[in-house]
Amino acid sequence: MLRLSQEKYVTKVLQRFGMERAKSVDSTLPTNYKVSKDQCPKTKSKKAEMSKVPYASEVGSLMYAMVCTRANIGYAVKVVRQYMSNPRREHWTIVKWILQYLRGPSSMCLRFSSGKPKLEDSTDSNISVDVDTSRSTSGYVMTYVGGDVSWKSRLQKFVTLSTMEAEYMAHVKAEKEVI
Repeated sequence: MLRLSQEKYVTKVLQRFGMERAKSVDSTLPTNYKVSKDQCPKTKSKKAEMSKVPYASEVGSLMYAMVCTRANIGYAVKVVRQYMSNPRREHWTIVKWILQYLRGPSSMCLRFSSGKPKLEDSTDSNISVDVDTSRSTSGYVMTYVGGDVSWKSRLQKFVTLSTMEAEYMAHVKAEKEVI
């Protein structure tokens, strides 16, 4: 069995941002979160206040973990990275929440078994989840011999009119990746 882990990296990130003793949480995003571009600071004083917060650095650290071994935080990172140029306190609170989530299962890793080579895909979508554009989110995970090898979570290019259409769009994206 092959294992790929970023446990030491996650521990360093938590220490760097003062979250090593934070209480862990069970989900990647708080329930009933609502963020939008309308919440971004508009006054110079609010922007200056948020410029002191290491928002971009924290999101960048989360993105590195997500790209390398932590597909499970993909959707949450997608949500917060939209606001890197002009974050608000609410956006930063969600970043800290994701760090708290990482504090719990920091020993999670990708595991590849020595079983029969088999490529599997899993897809999902969430209709009209984006407050600003009303677009749906698609996601997929490709698994090979038990380990995740490819994953993506993105807003769909078009506004879908039904759950079925959103699911179909997600499935098409995943099948393109398989091919």
